[in-house]
Amino acid sequence: MEDIHLLNCSLPELDLEEINLNSGLGDKKLKFPLIVNALTGGSREARNINRDLAIICRRHGLAMAVGSQTVALENPGWKDSFTVVRDHNPDGIVIANISGMAETEAARAAVDMIAADALQLHFNVPQELAMPEGDRCFKGILEKVAQVVELCPVPVIAKEVGFGFSRESVQQLYRVGVRIFDTGGQGGTNFIAIEDKRGGMFGGELDSWGIPTAVSLAEIAACGLPVSIIASGGIRSAADAAKAFALGADMVGIAGPLLRILIEDGIGNLDRWLNDFLYRLKAVFLMSGARDLAAIKRKPLIILGPTAAWLRARGIDPHLWAQR
Repeated sequence: MEDIHLLNCSLPELDLEEINLNSGLGDKKLKFPLIVNALTGGSREARNINRDLAIICRRHGLAMAVGSQTVALENPGWKDSFTVVRDHNPDGIVIANISGMAETEAARAAVDMIAADALQLHFNVPQELAMPEGDRCFKGILEKVAQVVELCPVPVIAKEVGFGFSRESVQQLYRVGVRIFDTGGQGGTNFIAIEDKRGGMFGGELDSWGIPTAVSLAEIAACGLPVSIIASGGIRSAADAAKAFALGADMVGIAGPLLRILIEDGIGNLDRWLNDFLYRLKAVFLMSGARDLAAIKRKPLIILGPTAAWLRARGIDPHLWAQR
């Protein structure tokens, strides 16, 4: 996001109290367009983490995605590490999570487990290949996604886990019915590096693999498809989030930074961090002269450096954003 620049507005004609960042998913509304993104599940510690995050989401009006539920589908004894989220946020937006390679029955079971409002299908091919015990065959994945989309009772979100979607991948998924994309770009949690620490197959050679979040977001936005975009992967500040909205995101997802604060400093400090983050996010909107999400998407945005070079190489003109 360091290549992305919003312009300062010296005469915004706005009151901070007028900044409206309401968002939503389906019939449910959110006070802020922020998802506490997929983190964990399947252990006692994970249950406590998910409980605290659910409390925070209820308090601040945020959405929450759980970690991969495969562990609970295979071992029902761990279901409560996921259902605890719905228990503590009964009326909020809660998102289920399972592999993009999952069968339809497993996908529906993940949704039912937590009475989910949407389902994340996560795509993590590089991570699987880095794992000694990981999958090696991905044939038929698009057909499986198509079946899940057709039969799933809630909206399906295609989510990368740290390597970013290209526009080609988005177009393929769009053709089988996916209408919500979570960039999960390079810049946040690096699952290849994590697997390397476990004695993975890549030996540190491929730790830089992936599409940066800003590039993935711009590629999806430039497709011109009628889709919703969640920007995630290294979103660490209010300025990062505002830039993502200006690039074309409808929501942002944050995971790692929230988990670190919760584990190291406790739920009280996470609560204060989110209060500060949400204040700063509204402040950046005001300083940019944008009253709401629709307005910031019309503001000029300067894209420089490697991100601009990447987009030009892909036939996408960065001036599309600068000349708005």
